[in-house]
Amino acid sequence: MLSETVHLDGHIIDSGTLSKVLDLILLHGGDYEITTFTIGTTREAASHAEIIVRTETAEELHHILQEIGQQGAAAVAHDAEWAAAPADGVFPDDFYSTTNLETQVRHAGTWLLIEDIEMDCGVVLQARPDGPHAVTVPVHRVKRGDQVLVHEAAVRVVPAPRKDPVSVFGFMSSEVSAERPKELSVAAVAAGMIDTRKEGRKILFVGGPAIIHTGAGVYLEQLIAGGWIDVLFAGNALATHDIESALLGTSLGIRLATGAPVATGHNHHLRAINAIRAVGGIKPAVEKGVLTRGVMHACVTHDVDYVLAGSIRDDGPLPDVITDSVRGQDEMRRRIPGVGLAIMVATTLHSVATGNLLPASVRIICVDNNTDTITKLMDRGTRQAFGLVTDCQFFLKELAARLPR
Repeated sequence: MLSETVHLDGHIIDSGTLSKVLDLILLHGGDYEITTFTIGTTREAASHAEIIVRTETAEELHHILQEIGQQGAAAVAHDAEWAAAPADGVFPDDFYSTTNLETQVRHAGTWLLIEDIEMDCGVVLQARPDGPHAVTVPVHRVKRGDQVLVHEAAVRVVPAPRKDPVSVFGFMSSEVSAERPKELSVAAVAAGMIDTRKEGRKILFVGGPAIIHTGAGVYLEQLIAGGWIDVLFAGNALATHDIESALLGTSLGIRLATGAPVATGHNHHLRAINAIRAVGGIKPAVEKGVLTRGVMHACVTHDVDYVLAGSIRDDGPLPDVITDSVRGQDEMRRRIPGVGLAIMVATTLHSVATGNLLPASVRIICVDNNTDTITKLMDRGTRQAFGLVTDCQFFLKELAARLPR
């Protein structure tokens, strides 16, 4: 039989990583022998295992190494293989596809940290004055001739950190459930935001239009004005209905003060878009006194960076909305460095899109009244997310009340 020895390090017992690796080996037709097993003797100490993986064919062995590599099992002492990209925007065959976990690659006998890690990208080797760098690159950015990492044998993935029960989010670490004390959950989020500030890291907010429809926009505006949000990711809808609310007092034609529909209110969102287009954008609208309140007004007046990424169904859209999805992704990527906490509220598509861009080291809070939204985010690889099933109006009102201005 063919064989390969792999190492597995970290909190591999209490996180279930060791059992996952052994199950994957058996599931895909292999066999294993654990030759070394050292258990960490303290809460902080890592455990270490060396496992011989055996299969009948090279194809089976390659597939198993690929599968268990995503769990952090690294083959011993292989140097990386690199192949030239055959064309702009095309990876070579057998390219290594990244996860969002911290990852290293062995090059010329040295382990290099793969920089700017995010899921579903490739890795390019770059020569710089201070030595070689392994950099995460999405497929649309790769250039012909770039040296791209192929195969997984020289890759070492650091397993996802366990969700520590003594952390501020500890009691939220179990399965997603609507049956949790909501006030305690919001208190934990507020404490996490304060901790993130103390660490000198940024807070990213990802929001959907339900924030405006439910009347919660005023609380998001308070958080921005209070200095608790550094970056906002949203779409045309949140910005449009926020501006509609500021200019006309409605959201999708519904009077927010009374909940009653307004005659011809169905066209209010288009009138709001038209007013902003007439002055050249959101910032000019604030500067010229056209837009005097609301979430987008607060972003401009308090210098909070934002990316509005559009979709095929957008009306207008607003001049600030990026309609090229690839450019929208790149603009979001530019805001990711330095983010320590991401709060995602009432949006499925933007939550999943942002989760795809964030490394696993960034803590994520996902708030939605639909359990499926939170489950979908986690199932697509963003396993570090903490879920809170509740109404966005309650969440934002409670959060704004718990944080100092």
